[in-house]
Amino acid sequence: MHGTPPAVALILDVCCVIVFVAIGLAAHHHGESAGGLVSTAWPFLVGLGAGLLVTRAWRRPAAIVPAGLGAWLGTVAIGMLLRVVAGQGTALAFIVVALCFLGLFLLGWRLVAAAAARWRSGGRG
Repeated sequence: MHGTPPAVALILDVCCVIVFVAIGLAAHHHGESAGGLVSTAWPFLVGLGAGLLVTRAWRRPAAIVPAGLGAWLGTVAIGMLLRVVAGQGTALAFIVVALCFLGLFLLGWRLVAAAAARWRSGGRG
């Protein structure tokens, strides 16, 4: 887990958020324009950044705790609050889907990284 550079972790986290937004836009036929992607993604990306900063994720960027939890919960909580401020929707079903998808992806790549690190070390870690 200690081998993941902070920049790589940040790129993976941002990609997770972008994939979440892109799938949502496609599923709801809101178009896949760059402007639509940016206007939908920015609240979540700000939340991601806040969660990573609060947890000082750069210290152990691939750790589930605190980096993964900060990324996940920051993305959803702050992202939803900013969507309300921006006049975008936050239906309960959307919040549940965001929690599930982003939890799976933001925590999931970290679980895969941890498993890969254990495998590379021969299971000694």
